[in-house]
Amino acid sequence: MDIDIRSLPSPCYLVDERLIRRNLEILKSVQDRTGASILLAQKGFSMFELYPLIGEYLKGVTSSSLFEARLGYEEMGKEVHVYAPAYVDGEFDEMLTYADHIVFNSFDQWNRFKDKVKSYPGKTIECGIRVNPEYSEVATPLYDPCYAYSRLGVTRANFRPDELEGLDGLHFHALCEQNSDTLERTLAAVEEKFGEFLPGMKWLNFGGGHHITRPDYDIERLVRCITHIQDKYGVHVYLEPGEAIALNTGYLVTTVLDTIDNGMNLAILDTSATCHMPDVLEMPYRPTILGAGQPGEFAHTYRLGGLTCLAGDVIGDYSFPEPLKAGDKLVFTDMAHYTMVKNHMFNGVNLPSIALYREGEGSKVVRRFQYEDYRNRLS
Repeated sequence: MDIDIRSLPSPCYLVDERLIRRNLEILKSVQDRTGASILLAQKGFSMFELYPLIGEYLKGVTSSSLFEARLGYEEMGKEVHVYAPAYVDGEFDEMLTYADHIVFNSFDQWNRFKDKVKSYPGKTIECGIRVNPEYSEVATPLYDPCYAYSRLGVTRANFRPDELEGLDGLHFHALCEQNSDTLERTLAAVEEKFGEFLPGMKWLNFGGGHHITRPDYDIERLVRCITHIQDKYGVHVYLEPGEAIALNTGYLVTTVLDTIDNGMNLAILDTSATCHMPDVLEMPYRPTILGAGQPGEFAHTYRLGGLTCLAGDVIGDYSFPEPLKAGDKLVFTDMAHYTMVKNHMFNGVNLPSIALYREGEGSKVVRRFQYEDYRNRLS
């Protein structure tokens, strides 16, 4: 890491614009080679300070709620695609003012709202149905859209071919942090169950979960998958990764508050797994810390915990060359995606500040949070 963190507040998310641009270049190369459209899934990364840059490379955003749709519409100003498991009556009219594409989770939802969508004045809003190919290689049920009894997407047994009139496309999402070989096998399931309906469609949306910017990702296979579908069925392909845009582009700068001995060395940080990096508990996974190793790798091993009262607010076990002491800075890597979008203020713990590093400008804090941000959420 070549960024001086000494002037940053703690805790603080720090995103490196150079690394974001590197990812965007990779994604744009896929678009240029295939003609497909890649969208930012805001559920993974919504740092709108970077939306003007992202909009230079990608075609727009995908949204899972009214607020995400509005954010993408106002801050990027390109295509806005929307999908939700169900739409709220009181929000739907406003949603139409932002959306260019709307995907429905069931034929009942489509039939309920289609007249309102198709008659919306001033623009054409394209509509689709999410399908469930009933094939997935996602290991964690929490993140598997195709697990048994999933509420996400229409299975082939419940598909209604006689109600397709007015629909422009199909959408599936069955991946999570996976390579293109998984996409290839998933596409085979999609084609087997729903391929007969694709020639009548304008587009097929491959959803998210594509780890396109990961170093070992097989981009050539992805290009073949996209080209195969577009050539065979005459449809336009959309992809909507979120994590791939921000993968390996950000850090969480933290400070040791105290160390304790209770059968092993413990350290309490000014951050929190449950509040600031909830995927550590949900996936679960162990994030990397610059300069730290696996337990026992270096001389001094510590279990790192957060500053909330939740007993399980534990980040993991790490070893360090020197003993930790209050005031030491620890820097977690790959902390741009699924952190800011999922964090919260349990216990009244403040949110990390948000900073951006730009070449030639250095680091700039773009947001600090205050007591009012906590108070105003509650009443």
